Amino acid sequence: MIKTGSRWYSPRLEQEITLIRWGHWGQPVLLFPTAGGDAEEPERMGLIGAIGPMIEAGRIKIYCCDSIAGRALAAKWGSVEYRCWLLNQFEAYVAHEAVPAIRADCRDDSIEVVTAGASIGAFKAVAVTCRYPWLFRAAIGMSGTYDLERLLGFQGTTDYYFSAPIRFMAGLGEGQILDALRQRFILMASGQGRWEDPDEAWRVAHLLGGRGVPNRVDVWGPAYDHDWPTWRQMLPIYLNQLIS
Repeated sequence: MIKTGSRWYSPRLEQEITLIRWGHWGQPVLLFPTAGGDAEEPERMGLIGAIGPMIEAGRIKIYCCDSIAGRALAAKWGSVEYRCWLLNQFEAYVAHEAVPAIRADCRDDSIEVVTAGASIGAFKAVAVTCRYPWLFRAAIGMSGTYDLERLLGFQGTTDYYFSAPIRFMAGLGEGQILDALRQRFILMASGQGRWEDPDEAWRVAHLLGGRGVPNRVDVWGPAYDHDWPTWRQMLPIYLNQLIS
């Protein structure tokens, strides 16, 4: 399997960040790590292997970047204000640095990207799709943690408000962003086993549905925990459904 990587200093994040690619052709998929993960976490945890046949067949190219904001949230770097700022800046990095790099690699300046992720990676996949729907055609959130205030026990700032769909979607006015988002699809899946909370996905789904955004929630049942074995089963199924 072809694997390449690049690393550059992001002025938005004020630090270096890595972007890894697996594959040679096909639909670009931007896969976000879990909270403390780096760009190579999905490979170490077997997720790249689980979707390997699709990569080898040239159906998809997988990209993954370091979880800079997720790591800061999990490790409680700096102040709450700094962590919220970094979350907002990370989403700007995705839109203005990572996606242009993906498009350049695909040699297509208008190609739309599919996002995917698990846990806090699901938050990021859904968030960037809702904020920048003209860049992304669909999002796959697995075992999503969508309310970071509740999870991490802090009161979010304005930066957090604009970063979190569970906050900004209700107040998003009619216009180009909402029009574009109504042409996209958000898929959220969750188990009912250990450490899972499908109610978070349902909360986001009700917000999206209330604004006319196509979405679906799949609940897999009590045998599926908030863990990599669950995500290794989920991701190939959903990528096969969304990508011809």
